[in-house]
Amino acid sequence: MPDDHSSFSKALFEQRWCQTCSRDRKADGVFVRAVTTTGVYCRPSCGARLPNRSNVRFYDTPAMAEAAGYRTCRRCSAEGETLETEHLRLVARACRLMDRSEQILTAGQLAQALGISPSHFHRLFKAATGLTPRAYSQEQRGARVRRNLSREQTVTATLYDAGFGSSGRFYEASLKILGMKPDRYRKGGIGEVLRFAIGLSSLGHILVASSDKGVVAILLGDDPETLLGNLQDRFPFADLIGADPHYDAMVATVVGMVENPRQGAELPLDLRGSAFQKRVWRALREIAVGETISYSELAQRVGGRKSVLAVAAACASNPMAVAIPCHRVVRRSGQAWGYAWGLERKFRLLELEG
Repeated sequence: MPDDHSSFSKALFEQRWCQTCSRDRKADGVFVRAVTTTGVYCRPSCGARLPNRSNVRFYDTPAMAEAAGYRTCRRCSAEGETLETEHLRLVARACRLMDRSEQILTAGQLAQALGISPSHFHRLFKAATGLTPRAYSQEQRGARVRRNLSREQTVTATLYDAGFGSSGRFYEASLKILGMKPDRYRKGGIGEVLRFAIGLSSLGHILVASSDKGVVAILLGDDPETLLGNLQDRFPFADLIGADPHYDAMVATVVGMVENPRQGAELPLDLRGSAFQKRVWRALREIAVGETISYSELAQRVGGRKSVLAVAAACASNPMAVAIPCHRVVRRSGQAWGYAWGLERKFRLLELEG
């Protein structure tokens, strides 16, 4: 086994050795201990006989220990829940605390309630959910705002129910949460103005629509009337303005992204979705032209290795074809599978990108 003991400071080694000797359960998930003579790694609280101190190596995660050539301890697994299960239990408990709190709890407050360090809690939470604790809490607050306004609760009552201390902070945050002022959202988005235009490309017809903040939708299809109906279904209370000669340039830009994808273009986007969806969509925009990745690889990029189905759902709900390139996500085998605008268009886009 490799001797990487020198990479640890003496103080950190002493601290972890003391936690190992006392079988400190609070250290479970913070590090693992490995034994060079057996090739096995254990959680700090493992009930197995203590090894010779000189043969002990410490690693921050089981993955690091396995990368160094160690295998997991059978006794640890037999004694109770695995480290992964224990981590998920802690994350679930943190989610319940945030769901029940009227205020946004800091990572430090949550970590203290769970009995672990803030940095360790932050890593666990992001790995399990794909979000930071703060982003999750903000998403829960946003869901509460949308739910209460949809129930026709007054703006003032929604403000306090969501835990905002002042109306100024609420109205500032509501633009990010709702994409519009709360009173307009409460009325179903009445009065929002969206400009749109329809163009033609090798993929068929393209509809592009924008708010004052940026593009809200890029839709592909065979029939312009169907595309317009799709837009109306997505924004049933918005005022749609077409036949704007100044907006035709936006459609031309999108058509150019289709026909010559390597030329590249930066569009101002008005993303509307959950925090997790936005995280997936941002990761999609980081995939280079001509490259593809699998759904599981994309899940790893957003920090949720077990959230493949949620990632696939976020891809399917992507409202901006081409600009958010979900067509670059394929099965692990490399086979193109699933595309909201039709597999033929997905094949064509991948072919154009080489």
